[in-house]
Formats: sequence, C-alpha cells, structure tokens
Amino acid sequence: MTKSINISNHRISNSDKLTVIAGLNILESEEQTLEVAAELKKIVSKTDNPFIFKASFDKANRSSVDSYRGMGIDKGITIFKALKSEGYNLITDIHEINQVDKIAEVADVIQIPAFLCRQTDLIKAACETNKPLNIKKGQFLSPEQMGNIINKCSHFGNEQIMLCERGTSFGYNNLIVDMLGMSKLKDFGNPVIFDVTHSLQLPGGAGISADGRSGQALDLALSGVAIGLAGIFIEVHPEPSQAKCDGPSATKLDELEAFLSKINAVDDVVKSF
Repeated sequence: MTKSINISNHRISNSDKLTVIAGLNILESEEQTLEVAAELKKIVSKTDNPFIFKASFDKANRSSVDSYRGMGIDKGITIFKALKSEGYNLITDIHEINQVDKIAEVADVIQIPAFLCRQTDLIKAACETNKPLNIKKGQFLSPEQMGNIINKCSHFGNEQIMLCERGTSFGYNNLIVDMLGMSKLKDFGNPVIFDVTHSLQLPGGAGISADGRSGQALDLALSGVAIGLAGIFIEVHPEPSQAKCDGPSATKLDELEAFLSKINAVDDVVKSF
C-alpha cells in the first residue's frame, strides 16, 4: 500500500510529483540563508515541485574537532522563525532529546540523522511531536532493517515516516547507492526520499573532512528518480568551494534549475506509466 504524508497543501508519496527538499548543509549566516531560500523558492516555483527548505543548525557528527559545526540551536531557531514568517516549509535534523521540543515548534518535518536512526529514545521523543519524520537509513543498514525502525515509530504512535536513502558504506571512505536496495525501501509503502548530496560523499576522504563527487549529482539523481520516488534531497551553496561543510558534495545554486528540469522530465515519464 502506498502511504502519503501531507505537508501544508501538498502530498508526499511515491506516486505524486517529486517533492524537492533543498537548502544549505549548515547555517553559515542569517543573510546567506534568507538569500538562498528566496532563490530556491523562485527556482522551484518554475518547476512546480512541492518544496521544503532544509538547513542544519548543528552538525554533531564531524571528522575533526576543529570542523565548523554551525550557529547553534538558539540562533538557528531565530532564523527558522524568520523563514516560517515568509511561508516556507522547513526540515532540520536533531541530535539530542533536549532539542526535540524546540525544533518541533519551527520545523514541519523533523529529520533523524543516519548514524542516529536506531537511537530508540531519540526516535521516541521525535515521534511524540506528531510531526512527520524523515529518517535517514544508516550507511550500515540493509533496506530490510528499516522495517524495524518503522515498527518502532508505529509503537510510539507516529505513522508519518519518510525513509531517506543516503548511500551505503562500501569499504573505507566510500559510499555507493544500491538501486535495488532503494527499490526494496519502496516495498514498505512509505515515501522514499533520495539524499543525493550525501550519497556523493567520500567520508573522511579529505583526511579531516569528507570529500565528495558533486560532478556526478545529476547522474545519481536521474538513476534514483527512474524508479519512482517521493522526493529528492539536494544541498546547494552559492560557492561550494567556500562552503563551511560538505562543499565537495554540494550542487552550485545557479545550476539547480537545469538540474531540476532534467530530473522532473524523468519523474514525469516514470509516474505517467
């Protein structure tokens, strides 16, 4: 059975028009965030995709203690409130239980990071907000094991679960996307989101940070949407080489319109069958 989730006035499911979750890997400044959000809104309005803006207030999982982690939850909430006042739908990730209630006040969707997808207490707290959850599949999990997480969420009273593919560990410092595995995720019926950006990572590939393969984002996205997905997750930056986090995997902001045009063409054909 195909399940759907409603966000504002649009429906997210594996059979509906592709939802675009796009934004910044991490908050670098309020000015940049508002500018990028406005540009994304303008781009996505041309393609008519449902749009959810994404940005992280903190990155708890960093290779180096010196890596930039973000602006923190208090400043993050201030920026998110500014975005909400402009009518944006928002998604951001949580890392600790004490962040859940604060983020639930501003986020339309709460995201569970891949490395925390089996943390029962965090899942429980997130479920109790009654918000839709986007749960990233751990790089160490098989698609079938996500069934345990769906059941855990159901036990805690939340059926609004999106499953997010973000690559599978393939030896050291490498990720692959198993298209057969992503197809298996669809068997649960939950909306499947494809995190193209983080699937391009080479974890730890730069020694004290991740490297990436942003030049292959389009190839990967086209392959994913060809199986019929609910949404695409893509991180952008005005100048990826200057990004404070995951720049090597980010898509340049001014390239997104052409990117979406191509993946929408495939998505429209697949969902017309």
